Amino acid sequence: MKHIESYNIKNQTKRNRIIGKIEGAKTEPTIVFFAGIHGNEKAGVYALQKVFKQLIKDHIKGTIYGVLGNLEAFDKNQRYIDEDLNRLWTKSQIDVLKTAKTLNTEQIQQIELFNILKEILKTHSGALYFIDLHTTSSKTLPFITINDAIINRKFSNLFPVPIVLGIEEYLNGPLLSYINELGYVSLGFESGQHDESVSIQNSIAFINLALVFTGLIKKENSLNYSEHCNQLKKESKQNTTIFEVVYLHRIQAKHHFKMLEGFKSFQNIKKGVLLAHNNSTKILSKHNGNIFMPLYQKQGNEGFFIIKPIKPFLLKLSELLRRFNADNLLVVLPGITWFNKQKGVLYVNLKVARFLAKPIFHLFGYRNKQTDATHIKMYNRERLSKIKLYKKEMWYKKAKN
Repeated sequence: MKHIESYNIKNQTKRNRIIGKIEGAKTEPTIVFFAGIHGNEKAGVYALQKVFKQLIKDHIKGTIYGVLGNLEAFDKNQRYIDEDLNRLWTKSQIDVLKTAKTLNTEQIQQIELFNILKEILKTHSGALYFIDLHTTSSKTLPFITINDAIINRKFSNLFPVPIVLGIEEYLNGPLLSYINELGYVSLGFESGQHDESVSIQNSIAFINLALVFTGLIKKENSLNYSEHCNQLKKESKQNTTIFEVVYLHRIQAKHHFKMLEGFKSFQNIKKGVLLAHNNSTKILSKHNGNIFMPLYQKQGNEGFFIIKPIKPFLLKLSELLRRFNADNLLVVLPGITWFNKQKGVLYVNLKVARFLAKPIFHLFGYRNKQTDATHIKMYNRERLSKIKLYKKEMWYKKAKN
Protein backbone atom coordinates (compact mmCIF):
# COMPACT_ATOMS: atom_id res chain seq x y z
CA MET A 1 0.00 0.00 0.00
CA LYS A 2 1.37 3.39 -1.02
CA HIS A 3 1.71 5.76 1.93
CA ILE A 4 0.98 9.45 2.17
CA GLU A 5 4.64 10.43 2.63
CA SER A 6 5.37 9.31 -0.92
CA TYR A 7 2.57 11.39 -2.39
CA ASN A 8 4.41 14.10 -4.30
CA ILE A 9 2.59 17.32 -3.41
CA LYS A 10 4.57 20.18 -1.99
CA ASN A 11 3.17 21.57 1.26
CA GLN A 12 2.17 25.06 0.22
CA THR A 13 -0.26 25.64 3.07
CA LYS A 14 2.15 26.05 5.96
CA ARG A 15 1.15 29.19 7.88
CA ASN A 16 -1.63 29.85 5.35
CA ARG A 17 -5.13 28.99 6.50
CA ILE A 18 -6.86 29.47 3.14
CA ILE A 19 -5.80 26.51 1.00
CA GLY A 20 -7.70 27.90 -1.96
CA LYS A 21 -10.60 30.15 -2.91
CA ILE A 22 -12.53 30.70 -6.12
CA GLU A 23 -15.19 33.35 -5.77
CA GLY A 24 -18.33 33.80 -7.84
CA ALA A 25 -21.73 35.42 -7.40
CA LYS A 26 -22.82 35.64 -3.75
CA THR A 27 -26.31 34.41 -4.65
CA GLU A 28 -25.00 31.18 -6.19
CA PRO A 29 -24.09 28.06 -4.16
CA THR A 30 -21.09 28.21 -1.85
CA ILE A 31 -19.18 25.17 -0.64
CA VAL A 32 -16.66 25.29 2.20
CA PHE A 33 -14.20 22.43 2.63
CA PHE A 34 -12.40 22.18 5.97
CA ALA A 35 -9.32 19.97 6.25
CA GLY A 36 -6.68 19.44 8.91
CA ILE A 37 -9.02 20.17 11.83
CA HIS A 38 -6.95 17.36 13.30
CA GLY A 39 -3.36 18.13 12.44
CA ASN A 40 -2.28 14.55 11.74
CA GLU A 41 -5.05 14.09 9.15
CA LYS A 42 -3.36 15.54 6.09
CA ALA A 43 -5.05 13.76 3.18
CA GLY A 44 -7.83 16.33 2.85
CA VAL A 45 -5.34 19.20 2.74
CA TYR A 46 -3.28 17.57 -0.01
CA ALA A 47 -6.44 16.68 -1.94
CA LEU A 48 -7.70 20.27 -1.83
CA GLN A 49 -4.33 21.54 -3.04
CA LYS A 50 -4.51 19.31 -6.08
CA VAL A 51 -8.17 20.03 -6.88
CA PHE A 52 -7.70 23.80 -6.71
CA LYS A 53 -4.79 23.52 -9.16
CA GLN A 54 -7.07 21.74 -11.64
CA LEU A 55 -10.20 23.88 -11.34
CA ILE A 56 -11.06 26.25 -14.19
CA LYS A 57 -12.71 29.39 -12.85
CA ASP A 58 -14.94 29.89 -15.90
CA HIS A 59 -16.53 26.48 -15.24
CA ILE A 60 -17.51 27.35 -11.67
CA LYS A 61 -20.91 28.71 -10.75
CA GLY A 62 -20.59 30.04 -7.22
CA THR A 63 -17.82 30.05 -4.60
CA ILE A 64 -15.44 27.40 -3.30
CA TYR A 65 -13.35 27.70 -0.13
CA GLY A 66 -10.64 25.37 1.13
CA VAL A 67 -9.81 26.07 4.79
CA LEU A 68 -7.04 24.50 6.87
CA GLY A 69 -8.19 23.91 10.44
CA ASN A 70 -5.37 23.53 12.97
CA LEU A 71 -2.23 25.15 11.59
CA GLU A 72 -0.09 24.51 14.66
CA ALA A 73 -1.01 20.84 14.95
CA PHE A 74 -0.67 20.37 11.18
CA ASP A 75 2.91 21.65 11.29
CA LYS A 76 3.72 19.21 14.12
CA ASN A 77 1.75 16.30 12.62
CA GLN A 78 -0.30 15.95 15.81
CA ARG A 79 -4.04 15.58 16.29
CA TYR A 80 -3.95 18.67 18.53
CA ILE A 81 -1.57 20.62 20.77
CA ASP A 82 -3.54 21.46 23.91
CA GLU A 83 -7.06 20.14 23.28
CA ASP A 84 -9.13 18.73 20.45
CA LEU A 85 -10.17 21.56 18.11
CA ASN A 86 -13.10 19.46 16.92
CA ARG A 87 -14.64 19.31 20.41
CA LEU A 88 -14.76 23.06 21.13
CA TRP A 89 -17.78 24.16 19.10
CA THR A 90 -20.41 24.62 21.78
CA LYS A 91 -22.07 27.84 22.89
CA SER A 92 -20.36 27.70 26.28
CA GLN A 93 -16.92 27.12 24.75
CA ILE A 94 -17.39 29.96 22.28
CA ASP A 95 -18.53 32.26 25.08
CA VAL A 96 -15.28 31.50 26.91
CA LEU A 97 -13.35 32.95 23.98
CA LYS A 98 -14.99 36.34 24.53
CA THR A 99 -13.80 36.72 28.12
CA ALA A 100 -10.70 34.54 28.52
CA LYS A 101 -7.55 36.43 29.47
CA THR A 102 -5.30 33.76 28.03
CA LEU A 103 -6.02 31.36 25.18
CA ASN A 104 -4.48 27.99 24.40
CA THR A 105 -3.33 26.91 20.93
CA GLU A 106 -6.66 25.47 19.79
CA GLN A 107 -8.69 28.40 21.11
CA ILE A 108 -6.58 30.76 18.98
CA GLN A 109 -7.21 28.50 15.97
CA GLN A 110 -10.91 28.44 16.80
CA ILE A 111 -11.18 32.24 16.85
CA GLU A 112 -9.64 32.48 13.39
CA LEU A 113 -11.94 29.78 12.02
CA PHE A 114 -14.95 31.35 13.68
CA ASN A 115 -14.20 34.70 12.03
CA ILE A 116 -13.86 33.05 8.61
CA LEU A 117 -17.14 31.21 9.11
CA LYS A 118 -18.90 34.36 10.28
CA GLU A 119 -17.73 36.28 7.20
CA ILE A 120 -18.88 33.51 4.84
CA LEU A 121 -22.33 33.40 6.42
CA LYS A 122 -22.55 37.19 6.27
CA THR A 123 -21.58 37.59 2.61
CA HIS A 124 -23.20 34.62 0.84
CA SER A 125 -26.95 34.27 0.36
CA GLY A 126 -27.11 31.22 -1.91
CA ALA A 127 -27.23 27.59 -0.79
CA LEU A 128 -24.37 26.87 1.61
CA TYR A 129 -22.57 23.55 2.06
CA PHE A 130 -19.94 22.69 4.66
CA ILE A 131 -17.76 19.59 4.35
CA ASP A 132 -15.10 18.52 6.85
CA LEU A 133 -12.43 16.19 5.45
CA HIS A 134 -10.94 13.64 7.84
CA THR A 135 -9.08 10.33 8.05
CA THR A 136 -9.05 7.65 10.75
CA SER A 137 -6.35 5.82 12.68
CA SER A 138 -7.77 2.43 11.65
CA LYS A 139 -8.31 0.76 8.31
CA THR A 140 -11.70 1.75 6.92
CA LEU A 141 -13.97 2.11 3.96
CA PRO A 142 -14.48 5.75 2.96
CA PHE A 143 -17.66 7.00 4.62
CA ILE A 144 -19.81 10.02 5.49
CA THR A 145 -20.86 11.11 8.97
CA ILE A 146 -23.83 13.42 9.45
CA ASN A 147 -26.00 14.93 12.12
CA ASP A 148 -29.47 13.42 11.73
CA ALA A 149 -31.24 16.09 9.67
CA ILE A 150 -33.17 15.28 6.50
CA ILE A 151 -31.27 17.83 4.38
CA ASN A 152 -28.04 16.09 5.39
CA ARG A 153 -29.47 12.69 4.56
CA LYS A 154 -30.73 13.76 1.12
CA PHE A 155 -27.44 15.34 0.11
CA SER A 156 -25.28 12.54 1.52
CA ASN A 157 -27.29 9.92 -0.35
CA LEU A 158 -25.81 11.21 -3.61
CA PHE A 159 -22.38 9.76 -2.78
CA PRO A 160 -21.60 6.04 -3.31
CA VAL A 161 -20.31 5.42 0.23
CA PRO A 162 -21.82 4.28 3.54
CA ILE A 163 -23.38 6.91 5.80
CA VAL A 164 -23.25 7.00 9.60
CA LEU A 165 -25.77 9.23 11.32
CA GLY A 166 -26.50 10.15 14.91
CA ILE A 167 -22.89 10.72 15.95
CA GLU A 168 -23.87 14.09 17.46
CA GLU A 169 -25.54 12.22 20.31
CA TYR A 170 -22.15 10.89 21.41
CA LEU A 171 -19.74 13.75 20.66
CA ASN A 172 -19.80 17.17 22.26
CA GLY A 173 -18.59 20.14 20.24
CA PRO A 174 -17.73 19.03 16.68
CA LEU A 175 -17.47 21.90 14.20
CA LEU A 176 -20.11 20.39 11.91
CA SER A 177 -22.64 20.02 14.74
CA TYR A 178 -22.28 23.74 15.41
CA ILE A 179 -22.82 24.55 11.72
CA ASN A 180 -25.74 22.14 11.47
CA GLU A 181 -27.39 23.86 14.43
CA LEU A 182 -27.29 27.02 12.31
CA GLY A 183 -29.43 25.13 9.78
CA TYR A 184 -26.99 24.40 6.94
CA VAL A 185 -26.07 21.21 5.10
CA SER A 186 -22.94 19.91 6.77
CA LEU A 187 -21.23 16.56 6.58
CA GLY A 188 -17.95 14.88 7.37
CA PHE A 189 -16.07 12.70 4.92
CA GLU A 190 -13.59 10.16 6.26
CA SER A 191 -11.48 9.10 3.30
CA GLY A 192 -9.41 6.27 4.81
CA GLN A 193 -6.50 5.63 7.13
CA HIS A 194 -4.26 8.57 8.02
CA ASP A 195 -1.07 7.66 6.19
CA GLU A 196 -2.34 5.84 3.11
CA SER A 197 -2.24 7.68 -0.21
CA VAL A 198 -5.57 6.14 -1.24
CA SER A 199 -7.07 8.47 1.38
CA ILE A 200 -5.93 11.40 -0.77
CA GLN A 201 -7.40 9.81 -3.89
CA ASN A 202 -10.70 9.22 -2.12
CA SER A 203 -10.76 12.83 -0.91
CA ILE A 204 -10.06 14.11 -4.43
CA ALA A 205 -12.91 11.98 -5.77
CA PHE A 206 -15.28 13.17 -3.05
CA ILE A 207 -14.43 16.86 -3.52
CA ASN A 208 -15.01 16.65 -7.27
CA LEU A 209 -18.34 14.86 -6.85
CA ALA A 210 -19.43 17.41 -4.25
CA LEU A 211 -18.74 20.23 -6.70
CA VAL A 212 -21.01 18.54 -9.25
CA PHE A 213 -23.78 17.62 -6.81
CA THR A 214 -23.96 21.18 -5.44
CA GLY A 215 -24.22 22.57 -8.97
CA LEU A 216 -20.97 24.52 -8.76
CA ILE A 217 -19.63 22.58 -11.74
CA LYS A 218 -21.60 20.90 -14.50
CA LYS A 219 -20.99 17.19 -14.87
CA GLU A 220 -19.66 17.65 -18.40
CA ASN A 221 -17.09 20.16 -17.11
CA SER A 222 -15.97 17.97 -14.23
CA LEU A 223 -12.58 16.34 -14.65
CA ASN A 224 -12.98 12.53 -14.71
CA TYR A 225 -16.46 12.46 -13.14
CA SER A 226 -17.00 8.75 -13.88
CA GLU A 227 -13.57 7.86 -12.53
CA HIS A 228 -14.32 9.67 -9.28
CA CYS A 229 -17.59 7.77 -8.90
CA ASN A 230 -15.86 4.49 -9.60
CA GLN A 231 -13.05 5.30 -7.18
CA LEU A 232 -15.46 5.66 -4.26
CA LYS A 233 -17.58 2.68 -5.33
CA LYS A 234 -14.48 0.50 -5.45
CA GLU A 235 -12.98 1.68 -2.17
CA SER A 236 -16.33 1.48 -0.34
CA LYS A 237 -16.86 -2.05 -1.74
CA GLN A 238 -20.25 -0.96 -3.13
CA ASN A 239 -21.47 -0.40 0.44
CA THR A 240 -24.06 2.41 0.61
CA THR A 241 -25.76 1.27 3.82
CA ILE A 242 -27.00 3.88 6.28
CA PHE A 243 -25.86 3.09 9.82
CA GLU A 244 -26.63 4.55 13.23
CA VAL A 245 -24.30 4.87 16.21
CA VAL A 246 -25.52 2.78 19.14
CA TYR A 247 -22.51 2.86 21.47
CA LEU A 248 -19.34 4.79 22.23
CA HIS A 249 -16.57 3.64 24.54
CA ARG A 250 -15.18 6.80 26.13
CA ILE A 251 -11.64 6.85 27.44
CA GLN A 252 -11.46 8.30 30.93
CA ALA A 253 -8.67 10.65 31.97
CA LYS A 254 -5.47 8.89 33.09
CA HIS A 255 -6.77 5.54 31.85
CA HIS A 256 -4.52 3.43 29.66
CA PHE A 257 -6.63 2.28 26.71
CA LYS A 258 -5.27 -0.24 24.22
CA MET A 259 -7.34 -1.41 21.25
CA LEU A 260 -6.65 -4.95 20.09
CA GLU A 261 -4.83 -4.91 16.77
CA GLY A 262 -6.51 -5.71 13.48
CA PHE A 263 -9.99 -4.23 13.76
CA LYS A 264 -11.30 -2.27 10.77
CA SER A 265 -14.24 0.14 10.64
CA PHE A 266 -17.46 -1.57 9.50
CA GLN A 267 -16.15 -5.00 10.50
CA ASN A 268 -18.91 -7.22 11.94
CA ILE A 269 -18.53 -8.05 15.62
CA LYS A 270 -20.50 -10.17 18.07
CA LYS A 271 -21.61 -9.29 21.57
CA GLY A 272 -18.99 -10.44 24.08
CA VAL A 273 -15.99 -10.34 21.74
CA LEU A 274 -12.82 -8.89 23.26
CA LEU A 275 -12.11 -5.47 21.71
CA ALA A 276 -9.62 -3.69 23.96
CA HIS A 277 -8.01 -3.39 27.37
CA ASN A 278 -8.49 -0.48 29.73
CA ASN A 279 -5.71 -0.58 32.33
CA SER A 280 -5.96 -4.28 33.30
CA THR A 281 -9.65 -4.63 32.48
CA LYS A 282 -10.92 -6.45 29.41
CA ILE A 283 -13.39 -4.51 27.29
CA LEU A 284 -15.96 -6.72 25.62
CA SER A 285 -18.50 -5.68 23.02
CA LYS A 286 -21.91 -4.94 24.51
CA HIS A 287 -23.65 -5.28 21.15
CA ASN A 288 -23.84 -7.26 17.97
CA GLY A 289 -23.06 -4.80 15.21
CA ASN A 290 -20.16 -3.20 13.36
CA ILE A 291 -17.02 -1.77 14.94
CA PHE A 292 -16.51 1.85 13.94
CA MET A 293 -13.43 4.08 14.19
CA PRO A 294 -11.38 1.95 16.63
CA LEU A 295 -8.61 4.12 18.08
CA TYR A 296 -5.04 3.28 17.06
CA GLN A 297 -3.31 6.50 18.07
CA LYS A 298 -2.26 8.09 21.34
CA GLN A 299 -4.43 11.21 21.20
CA GLY A 300 -8.21 10.99 21.30
CA ASN A 301 -10.93 10.28 23.87
CA GLU A 302 -13.15 7.93 21.85
CA GLY A 303 -11.92 4.34 22.03
CA PHE A 304 -14.38 2.91 19.53
CA PHE A 305 -17.97 3.16 18.37
CA ILE A 306 -20.43 0.41 17.52
CA ILE A 307 -22.91 1.02 14.70
CA LYS A 308 -25.86 -0.87 13.26
CA PRO A 309 -27.65 -0.63 9.89
CA ILE A 310 -30.98 1.22 9.88
CA LYS A 311 -33.90 -0.43 8.12
CA PRO A 312 -34.98 1.59 5.04
CA PHE A 313 -38.59 1.51 6.27
CA LEU A 314 -37.61 3.36 9.45
CA LEU A 315 -35.72 6.00 7.46
CA LYS A 316 -38.79 6.66 5.31
CA LEU A 317 -41.08 6.72 8.35
CA SER A 318 -38.85 9.19 10.18
CA GLU A 319 -38.82 11.51 7.17
CA LEU A 320 -42.61 11.42 6.97
CA LEU A 321 -43.02 12.14 10.69
CA ARG A 322 -40.63 15.07 10.52
CA ARG A 323 -42.18 16.53 7.38
CA PHE A 324 -45.50 16.93 9.22
CA ASN A 325 -43.96 18.08 12.53
CA ALA A 326 -45.41 15.03 14.27
CA ASP A 327 -43.12 15.71 17.21
CA ASN A 328 -45.79 18.13 18.44
CA LEU A 329 -47.61 15.02 19.64
CA LEU A 330 -44.77 14.11 22.02
CA VAL A 331 -45.54 16.96 24.42
CA VAL A 332 -49.02 15.51 24.96
CA LEU A 333 -47.34 12.71 26.91
CA PRO A 334 -46.74 13.22 30.65
CA GLY A 335 -43.18 14.19 31.55
CA ILE A 336 -42.38 15.78 28.17
CA THR A 337 -42.47 19.54 27.70
CA TRP A 338 -40.91 22.09 25.37
CA PHE A 339 -37.66 23.55 26.63
CA ASN A 340 -37.41 25.65 23.47
CA LYS A 341 -39.95 24.87 20.75
CA GLN A 342 -38.44 27.25 18.19
CA LYS A 343 -35.06 25.53 18.43
CA GLY A 344 -36.58 22.06 18.74
CA VAL A 345 -35.48 21.22 22.28
CA LEU A 346 -37.59 18.91 24.46
CA TYR A 347 -37.28 18.59 28.24
CA VAL A 348 -37.91 14.95 29.11
CA ASN A 349 -38.29 13.34 32.52
CA LEU A 350 -35.78 10.49 32.86
CA LYS A 351 -38.53 8.07 33.86
CA VAL A 352 -40.36 8.83 30.62
CA ALA A 353 -37.12 8.58 28.64
CA ARG A 354 -36.61 5.07 30.00
CA PHE A 355 -40.21 4.14 29.18
CA LEU A 356 -40.04 5.49 25.62
CA ALA A 357 -37.21 3.69 23.86
CA LYS A 358 -34.49 5.88 22.36
CA PRO A 359 -35.37 4.81 18.77
CA ILE A 360 -38.83 6.38 19.20
CA PHE A 361 -37.26 9.78 19.82
CA HIS A 362 -34.86 9.18 16.93
CA LEU A 363 -37.77 8.71 14.53
CA PHE A 364 -38.94 12.23 15.33
CA GLY A 365 -35.39 13.56 14.97
CA TYR A 366 -34.49 13.94 18.65
CA ARG A 367 -31.11 13.10 20.08
CA ASN A 368 -30.08 12.93 23.74
CA LYS A 369 -27.89 15.66 25.24
CA GLN A 370 -27.16 17.34 28.60
CA THR A 371 -28.52 14.98 31.23
CA ASP A 372 -29.14 16.34 34.74
CA ALA A 373 -30.37 14.50 37.84
CA THR A 374 -34.00 14.24 36.72
CA HIS A 375 -34.30 15.30 33.07
CA ILE A 376 -32.59 15.19 29.70
CA LYS A 377 -32.71 17.67 26.86
CA MET A 378 -33.48 16.22 23.44
CA TYR A 379 -32.39 18.24 20.41
CA ASN A 380 -34.01 18.23 16.97
CA ARG A 381 -32.12 19.45 13.89
CA GLU A 382 -35.21 19.60 11.67
CA ARG A 383 -36.73 22.71 13.25
CA LEU A 384 -33.47 24.57 12.65
CA SER A 385 -32.86 23.38 9.07
CA LYS A 386 -32.90 26.13 6.44
CA ILE A 387 -34.88 23.98 4.03
CA LYS A 388 -36.01 26.97 1.95
CA LEU A 389 -32.36 27.59 1.05
CA TYR A 390 -32.11 24.18 -0.65
CA LYS A 391 -35.59 23.56 -2.08
CA LYS A 392 -34.59 24.80 -5.53
CA GLU A 393 -31.39 22.76 -5.64
CA MET A 394 -31.49 19.88 -8.10
CA TRP A 395 -30.43 17.23 -5.57
CA TYR A 396 -33.24 18.26 -3.19
CA LYS A 397 -35.91 18.18 -5.90
CA LYS A 398 -34.73 14.77 -7.13
CA ALA A 399 -34.69 13.34 -3.63
CA LYS A 400 -38.21 14.60 -3.03
CA ASN A 401 -39.63 12.87 -6.13
